[in-house]
Amino acid sequence: MIAILISGTIALIAALAGTPLVITYFRERGFGQFIREEGPEAHHAKAGTPTMGGAAIVLAALAGFLVAHLTSASFTRAGWLVMFVFVGMAVVGFADDFIKLRMRRNLGLSKTAKFLGQAIIAAVFAFAGPAFTNLPQNVSVVGGIELQLPGWAFFLWIFLLLAGASNAVNLTDGLDGLAAGSGALVFGAYTLIAFWQFRNPFAYPMLPGEALDVAIIVAAVMAACAGFLWHNAPPASIFMGDTGSLALGGLLAAVAVFTNTQVLLVLLGGLYVLETLSVIIQVAVFRTAGKRVFRMAPIHHHFELLGWQETTIIVRFWIIAGIGVALGLGSFYAEYLSRFGPLG
Repeated sequence: MIAILISGTIALIAALAGTPLVITYFRERGFGQFIREEGPEAHHAKAGTPTMGGAAIVLAALAGFLVAHLTSASFTRAGWLVMFVFVGMAVVGFADDFIKLRMRRNLGLSKTAKFLGQAIIAAVFAFAGPAFTNLPQNVSVVGGIELQLPGWAFFLWIFLLLAGASNAVNLTDGLDGLAAGSGALVFGAYTLIAFWQFRNPFAYPMLPGEALDVAIIVAAVMAACAGFLWHNAPPASIFMGDTGSLALGGLLAAVAVFTNTQVLLVLLGGLYVLETLSVIIQVAVFRTAGKRVFRMAPIHHHFELLGWQETTIIVRFWIIAGIGVALGLGSFYAEYLSRFGPLG
């Protein structure tokens, strides 16, 4: 418990104090956001706002992770593997952001290059996890219901989960503070889940040390998101960019696999599912019927064009994220009670 508190405290302080330094550094070098022409007109005023701020989240979380382990916890292979996914996805996102800035356009890495980077990270995770940690090679449906997968199928599942989660958070990162605020809520929920598994190791496949390590990581990221949000709240002084959104989404996928909550992620990340579904529905209906279901997708832009204030949309979407988190935590605990009862 002390290691989790240390991790979160260090990450929060690092994000609060470090993000202004990142803002100054990027602003001096002209690393400002390009706004796509087809986006909402109100967003054009945000052009030039420093981006790639996700680097502050990643560095702050790394600081919390390292300090917690150097003072009161032991490193595990599971922890290093989860951090590899987190940092690896941040590198892919950073490359995407940097190309946009260098080429002065709103398009960075090609889809092929981005998927290749995600595939490499997924391959390392899928094959190193079962080989060097206590990670089961399966798809967890609920509780003890699991689908065992051969190596190639497990890799494919990990790739789909990682790419889907990272792109879902990326779609949500369209309003000031929306992704950072909802991310703090979701990673707060995963801090509770991982700590619960640490305290009840008989009920879950993760070893106690691995569960504690995952709890330390998600607590650091939760706090880093909160610290970053201080500067990212509307009107944002910096955007997280793909550097942050891909890292957060990739981490969600890795943690969901280790905590055996892969299906439960649909509830815990309900806001990200809603945003992604709005894009899928918009594209599918437009291609088949030539009509638009929403004025613009993702769905937060739809409400912008309806005349809602940006802060109104953000707060209401945070509420939706909170509802998803509450439902997810409730389902997680109910499943535990169904197997072991209130006393375990």
